[in-house]
Amino acid sequence: MMLSARPRWLPASLKWNRRWTLWVLLVALVVTMLGALVWLAARYEASMVQSRLERDTAEIVTDIRAGLTRNIQSLQALPGVERRPMDWRAQAGELLRQRREIVRLEWRDPSLKLGQFYESAYRASVFERMGRETINFEISQACNTAMRVGGPAYSSSYFTPQFNGLGLELIDVCLPHAVEGRLTGYTLATYSLQEILKELAGSQLTRGQGLSFTEADGTRLAITGTPVRGNRFYNAQQLLDLPGTTLVLRMDSWKGSPDFFPNMLTALVSSLALALIAVLLLLGRDIRRRLRVEHDLADALAFRKAMEDSLVTGLRARDLEGRITYVNPAFCQMVGVQAKDLLNHSFPSPYWPPELAGVYQDRQTIRLASNSLPQSGFESVFMRSDGTRFPVLIIEAPLINANGKHTGWMSAILDISEQRRVEEISRASQDRLQATARLAMVGEMASLLSHELNQPLAAISSYATGSLNLLEDAGTSTAPLAADLQLALRRISEQAERAGKVIKSVHDFVRRRDQVRECVAPRALLDAIMPLVSLQARKLHVRVAMEVDESCGAVLCDRTMVEQVLLNLCRNGMQAMREANTLSASERVLSLRVTPADAPWVMFSVTDHGVGISAAVADKLFTPFFTTKAEGMGLGLSLCRTVIEQHGGFLGHAPAVAGGTVFSFTLPSSLAGDPAARLASTQVYAASSMTTGTAT
Repeated sequence: MMLSARPRWLPASLKWNRRWTLWVLLVALVVTMLGALVWLAARYEASMVQSRLERDTAEIVTDIRAGLTRNIQSLQALPGVERRPMDWRAQAGELLRQRREIVRLEWRDPSLKLGQFYESAYRASVFERMGRETINFEISQACNTAMRVGGPAYSSSYFTPQFNGLGLELIDVCLPHAVEGRLTGYTLATYSLQEILKELAGSQLTRGQGLSFTEADGTRLAITGTPVRGNRFYNAQQLLDLPGTTLVLRMDSWKGSPDFFPNMLTALVSSLALALIAVLLLLGRDIRRRLRVEHDLADALAFRKAMEDSLVTGLRARDLEGRITYVNPAFCQMVGVQAKDLLNHSFPSPYWPPELAGVYQDRQTIRLASNSLPQSGFESVFMRSDGTRFPVLIIEAPLINANGKHTGWMSAILDISEQRRVEEISRASQDRLQATARLAMVGEMASLLSHELNQPLAAISSYATGSLNLLEDAGTSTAPLAADLQLALRRISEQAERAGKVIKSVHDFVRRRDQVRECVAPRALLDAIMPLVSLQARKLHVRVAMEVDESCGAVLCDRTMVEQVLLNLCRNGMQAMREANTLSASERVLSLRVTPADAPWVMFSVTDHGVGISAAVADKLFTPFFTTKAEGMGLGLSLCRTVIEQHGGFLGHAPAVAGGTVFSFTLPSSLAGDPAARLASTQVYAASSMTTGTAT
């Protein structure tokens, strides 16, 4: 039992584990993606800060180089000391006041001997402690370089101690002067590296950062500014390449998160993370809904498949071109062809009889071209795979998809072979019942015939005896005898014809015959039943009144069947008046009327003045074998309605105005040509009769 149960739950467990594994992988992928996004954002932030720092450092180098170039131009504008020493000192002092990065200006002769000098007024003399002679080597090297390049040249940086225990890192620039190609001397400017950083570097660029000149090994020569402490340290270096020497400019920065961009990035990443989590939750809910809907859909499909397989009605779907797109098992069993042989099959269909294929093809072509289908079903004939034909009822409707587009037709096919067989059996049974009813009626008429035939037979006997007596007395007078014999023989003939009509009418009513529709005048139908109706009327003391509208044309009917209906209704009316003991002799009147109805119909009505029909009896009046008579069979009115409906008419009843009941029925006029129009008129008449109380 354990082994047999394991395969049932194992696939579901594996499916559940697989689903959770997919969710875990999805969550891991999302977390990894978010981590990578944060890491990339941090890298991008660092790269942006570093790029900005390098760009600022390059701009500062450019600013320093531009400032030094302006200073060279100012130095070149100084007048010669040998001719105007006072002017040189005045302009040198002005230049030092404007250029605070220059701490000392000197004029030296071609042998580098100091001539004039002027120091900055913003600080004490930088050479007061150690003297100027200790750095003559740097000066001579710079001036030699200047003579060689024919322009200004810078010396290497050097350190000069000060009285405050500190010192300055200085650098000299030597600018040779020549007159008519002859060297006249040198202008020497001493720069403080720290002042260069303060004066020539942009204040906006160095705010919150540290700026310094360093050697190649990283030793700081001069520094200005203090970087704001942060959680990350950034630095950038740029070379300041000057004629005769090279300095390294370094910018340091302690950066935390940038002011604007990281907040935007954090908000963006957080919003994306929240959105992604929300999407995952919605996706999970949507997946659960989809699984539930898929499960419901699978159940619905299975239920629909079970219904389609259990149907006894054949279902067939066709597209707009007439190709079969779907058949159910009942249809395949009906025609004896498998579904795979029917699908995508166009005209002619394999279940069409060969002799009717052309007719069916034309009919389907017209139907598909007009895009219209009959509102009701239509009958046709199909052929099974063994060649047998069978009748079917086809009901078709347009096939509309979910978008409201017409995609084809859906047909329901019913095999009506059994229905036709039952109808034939029912028709034969009705014929036998009608014959039985006529025979039962003949039994009732037997007593009437015995009384009715006695009168003409007695009259014949009397006239014959009188004729014999006249012949015995022939010798008296010949002329009166001939006249009396003629009268007697005429009476004998009339009475014999009367007896023959009575017997013939009963014979015609009882004998079996084929149903034949013929055009019959309404008066002829009434005249045919009058001998039999008169027999019953004289016995029950009822007067028969007949009224025929001459505008009514002939009716198309089976004469014998309609006569039976009229006779049955007349007998029922007379028997109803017999039960009404309160009626006087003048009120016992049975009225037969023929009037025109809605075209193309003729209405026959039989009105009695009996006790009427109660509501409880009216509901069962036309039910077979229901009767209110002790000796009745309960088949008369049921057979009457069947006969009238077979003619396309309608049989109903309503209370009469003066008391009693009016039975009325309609028959088609012989001028009506369209059976469909006649059927439609029947439905209209039936509906109107039910609203006026003339139908049950």
